[in-house]
Amino acid sequence: MKWLIQLLLLLLFLVSCEPQGPTADIIIHNAEIHTLRPEGQTYSAIAIKGDRILGLGTEESILKFVDAGTNMIDARGNFLMPGLIEGHGHFLGFGRSLMELDLLEVGSWAETIALVSDEVAKAEPGRWITGRGWHQDKWTDVTPVDGSPYPDHLDLSVISPDNPVILIHASGHSLIANERAMKEAGITRDTPDPDGGTIRRDEEGNPIGVFEETAMYPIREAFWSQGGRGTEEEERARIREAALIAQEEAFRHGITSFQDAGLSMQEIGVLRTMANDGELDIRLWIMLLENYESMRVSVKQLPIVGEADNRFTVAALKAFNDGALGSYGALLIEPYSDKPEESGQLVTPEEELRSIAALARDHQLQYCVHAIGDLANKMMLDIYEETFEDKDQLREARWRIEHAQHLRPEDINRFAEFGIIAAMQTIHCASDAAFVVTRLGEKRAEEGAYMWRSLIDAGVLVTNGTDVPVERINPFTGLYAAVSRKLPGQEMAFYPEQSMTREEALRSYTINNAIAAFEEDLKGSLEEGKLADLILLDRNLLTCEKSDIPNTKVLMTMVGGKIVYED
Repeated sequence: MKWLIQLLLLLLFLVSCEPQGPTADIIIHNAEIHTLRPEGQTYSAIAIKGDRILGLGTEESILKFVDAGTNMIDARGNFLMPGLIEGHGHFLGFGRSLMELDLLEVGSWAETIALVSDEVAKAEPGRWITGRGWHQDKWTDVTPVDGSPYPDHLDLSVISPDNPVILIHASGHSLIANERAMKEAGITRDTPDPDGGTIRRDEEGNPIGVFEETAMYPIREAFWSQGGRGTEEEERARIREAALIAQEEAFRHGITSFQDAGLSMQEIGVLRTMANDGELDIRLWIMLLENYESMRVSVKQLPIVGEADNRFTVAALKAFNDGALGSYGALLIEPYSDKPEESGQLVTPEEELRSIAALARDHQLQYCVHAIGDLANKMMLDIYEETFEDKDQLREARWRIEHAQHLRPEDINRFAEFGIIAAMQTIHCASDAAFVVTRLGEKRAEEGAYMWRSLIDAGVLVTNGTDVPVERINPFTGLYAAVSRKLPGQEMAFYPEQSMTREEALRSYTINNAIAAFEEDLKGSLEEGKLADLILLDRNLLTCEKSDIPNTKVLMTMVGGKIVYED
């Protein structure tokens, strides 16, 4: 009866008068709309014209925007909110990962070997076999070699004598290579460890096949030169294929914008063309990642802001300070609790990190540095502070620290004082919880690991994402981790006093990410005049059972008033 009355009102309106003022192309009604605006007001209908939001209101108040050409969409009482923004991921890396062996859910070394063996059986001799996602702390059967936490390459080498194999760690900060891959890369027992990297060896000094941080470069270069890189035209085609695959999966998960944590100018050039040619509907915000000498040249082409109808922006520089905790690469003040002879890796020389900071400042670009360990974060806060004479200028620059996972308690207030954005990934906390205390010990883990509550309470902007393909792109497991500090099905939470509220979690995936990219006037909340980027979900994330958040289904994804995904 309610909807019959509303339909009669609509028909009466259409036949009785001409609309006054602008009319909507689309109206979504019968929705439970959460705008993410500070006042928290909710609505039941939204009007869209072109790529912008025309208005929000009740069923009756929004009728003023209706004319004969308006497309009326019944949301059937479902939850409508701003499109999610992936705050730190690897767009092309994600696409490429969907075209190789997926090892994220593999629980043993034996299962890994079996998957590679299946690929070898299908491959021509000499073809490189690649995979990603393994983590030694999640294997149940690994026998460490001579005190290292990794297996020897021998099993891989036996099943694949004629095909080079490289398997990237879940973090992306180490890899396992078989004998054939090491041979192609020219690796021998006499190959020294590079600055910022480690070749894991047995007691006799022979490489066991595990390469960490910068030690990975020769293996990767061999792959790119022999099997991963073709002609310029072939490489552009591969980038395009990866981008389209990544876009499709992002839309399926309600991601309307994607902040990419580091691409080269070659990759940026291909994506820019795709965006301007209308091949990409997703909104990309990209950090330039190159060595300093290349950056000095590339930066002259930046910033690129809001091209292709606000679908393409490159306005930040990316650098790496350290590695990852899981592969013992996170740079720590005190040694690892379970490896007291190691304290992590400084991946980029400190002077180069300072030079890139000056480059970002002089070209009015954001600076986004990967820093996971407490020493890495302290070092970057020091560099950021030294780069600007005036702290107000630093705050206005909105510089970021990507991950900010393990902090000295005294550095939390420095984030707030300098206006540094903590670009974090809540899913990392839940995923890494199994080994964090082992790596850091109870005291450091409790006082400094994934300190969302402390950062937010100090006034720091905390953003969210998945670091895909390091983790799955599914944002709802990340939102659940934000409010529970655990993975679905887990009983024990990782220091739950550092949890976010549900409202904070939603803001971390929407408006906070927009602010972190200087895009809060365009997106991140549903407001008149902002871009019509929104998603329709099958449950209210604010009121459903907390344990039900990971089961959320995306019913519709819209970018700029265009439906790009429907369930």
